[in-house]
Amino acid sequence: MDLVNHLTDRLLFAVPKKGRLNEKAVALLNGSDIKFRRSNRLDIALSTNLPIALIFLPAADIPTFVGEGKCDLGITGVDQVQESGVEVDLVMDLLFGYCRLQVQVPVNGPYKKPEELIGKTITTSFTNLATEYFMKLEGVTDAKDMKTTIKFVGGSVEASCALGVADAIVDLVESGETMKAAGLIDIDTVLPTSAYLIASKNPSRPDLVKIIEDRMLGVMTAQKYVLCNYNAPRTNLKEILAVTPGRRAATVSPLDDEEWVAVSAMVEKKNLGNVMDELKSKGATDILIFDIQNSRV
Repeated sequence: MDLVNHLTDRLLFAVPKKGRLNEKAVALLNGSDIKFRRSNRLDIALSTNLPIALIFLPAADIPTFVGEGKCDLGITGVDQVQESGVEVDLVMDLLFGYCRLQVQVPVNGPYKKPEELIGKTITTSFTNLATEYFMKLEGVTDAKDMKTTIKFVGGSVEASCALGVADAIVDLVESGETMKAAGLIDIDTVLPTSAYLIASKNPSRPDLVKIIEDRMLGVMTAQKYVLCNYNAPRTNLKEILAVTPGRRAATVSPLDDEEWVAVSAMVEKKNLGNVMDELKSKGATDILIFDIQNSRV
């Protein structure tokens, strides 16, 4: 990769060029104030405010480039990392791109349990993970001793059973709609997966890696929490604070009325309705919710 020599003054950051991870990865970069403009015809974009070069690559290739030190950082699914077998640092779960690598069979077929597929033909684009799974299922330590046949299919894996190419498949399932449309049902999960920030074992700029990690964590925290402000009576303050403990602790400030205090705490969005109801029932008033644009935690 000539970029290693050509862009010696920049940290090389591999980003999925398309597919399910691209849009959210780019949104996370923008939220982290990594400014760049990518031409539709180029797979390289230089950040205009940080010494970073973004390299847009297929998600399946990113672990190899990062593992071999050709790129310093990358965003890809942990499934791709496991499939590649390379050594990288799993810096942070980015909490998007959730799906499951699953064993799938025809819904009206004869197979109901994974063990019934021993000795059959399986198609997948994750041949290493599928091989490991069936080796364990068969109780063998060498792939040469497997009875099950694992075949590589690069795309449209879900059509393999209908076309008579395979008895079952191992493929990613997100919503399950594609699986259902193909007349398939899952019978076991090989690996749950999500998008991760990964790093080379020896990045060129560890200080910059840390800055990027902190910024991304700040964006993710802002997406997860809101700021809850309210007034509370001192008489049962301890009980009320138990409802909004905050990430570390709530902020409590005195009011002109000595019998009351103002409280500010971060609250998870998913629990917001219940938290507000409980605060109200325990005597809190003037409960206000504010969005968090960004953060450092």
